[in-house]
Amino acid sequence: MELEKRLLEGDKRACARLISMFEMGSSEAVNLIKKLYKHTGKAHVIGITGPPGGGKSTLTDKLVKELRKRGKKVGIIAVDPTSPFTGGAILGDRIRMQDLATDPGVFIRSMGTRGSLGGLSKATYGAIKILDIFGVDYIFVETVGVGQSEVDIVKIADTVVMIMVPGLGDDIQAIKAGVMEIGDIFAVNKSDLDGADKTALEIEMMLEFGENRGWKPPVLKVSASNNTGIDELLAKIIEHREYMINSGEFDKRRLANARLEVLKLVEEKLMDIVLKKTSNGHYLDKLSEKIAKREIDPYTARDKIITMLGE
Repeated sequence: MELEKRLLEGDKRACARLISMFEMGSSEAVNLIKKLYKHTGKAHVIGITGPPGGGKSTLTDKLVKELRKRGKKVGIIAVDPTSPFTGGAILGDRIRMQDLATDPGVFIRSMGTRGSLGGLSKATYGAIKILDIFGVDYIFVETVGVGQSEVDIVKIADTVVMIMVPGLGDDIQAIKAGVMEIGDIFAVNKSDLDGADKTALEIEMMLEFGENRGWKPPVLKVSASNNTGIDELLAKIIEHREYMINSGEFDKRRLANARLEVLKLVEEKLMDIVLKKTSNGHYLDKLSEKIAKREIDPYTARDKIITMLGE
């Protein structure tokens, strides 16, 4: 009860504690989110994604500082890659946001992917809800530097800002399906470098080929290090939210995301049940051994496991 009260009162330590509990799989944290879920849904969730080295952290830092000038309370979730060998993560994104660390109106949390694909951490979903209950106006989710198919950010964000930089490759890069299709706003960062105009033009040409979704994603040239174009980018983020609400797309996106999250949670729970059931007598190991020896096929093994679950 004390943690619940402190969280609703905007206590940073309570917020940090609850996110840590959720990351560790605490049932107490899940139960608290269940109880306080009615307090969620108010924050504008902004996804910041793009290739490694695109300046996502620096751009996030500048956007948050501009929001703080306007008196807004902001939460930041920065996801860093986890080593597949050691299981560790540097969690270095927040180093670029040191000025914000001492701001009472900003909460920053770094997370490792811990094996999750798609540029996010499994705990990101819970952390967003906790920050929403905590009472922030905006939640920035900065993904791992993504490749061409890591598009999970669109499943949780109200607005997705795709960061691009000049010199990433030929113009074929600009028409790749996947990550290029999820952006609501495109920001060509490091626009003081050669090739920025060409990159922006390629993105605009790519968008011309896309289907008309009502909102045509704007392509903006910005420079986070020089603090140029930040006001315009923030204005477009706010404009996108207004468009989504007025057109009814906001509710549609949140409904679709809620459905995907439920399916994801069911999938995770089923996987836990499967692993628990098959651990008895090393059943999964024995089946795997038979598959490797070509004594049975993987589909028969699947059917055996599903039959066992129904017992």
